[in-house]
Amino acid sequence: MATNNIVSLQAAREVKTAESEDHEYKARILVMDKLELLEEMVRFQEERSREGHLTLQMMIRGKILFKALEQSAETQELQLLTRSYRRHLEFELADHLKKITKTRSE
Repeated sequence: MATNNIVSLQAAREVKTAESEDHEYKARILVMDKLELLEEMVRFQEERSREGHLTLQMMIRGKILFKALEQSAETQELQLLTRSYRRHLEFELADHLKKITKTRSE
């Protein structure tokens, strides 16, 4: 049981480290206008299609991107859509942590 807690902390630290390394991306996103944010969203979706799955970095960057899109949305529908996708990425990130923890505890 203690091993699972240690592994969980290690996995959480990996995510925190990856998040802290993405300050440059967050700064870039914060100065983008709406059109640039939409173009970044298209690049994000294209990268996800190429990879075939979400990487840890993509999950973190996606959360940043979709939060910015949510905040700049002009319609309630777009706000709901971007919030939904951001929450999906948060779920994927939590699931990723569980998988790391499970793999390391075996």
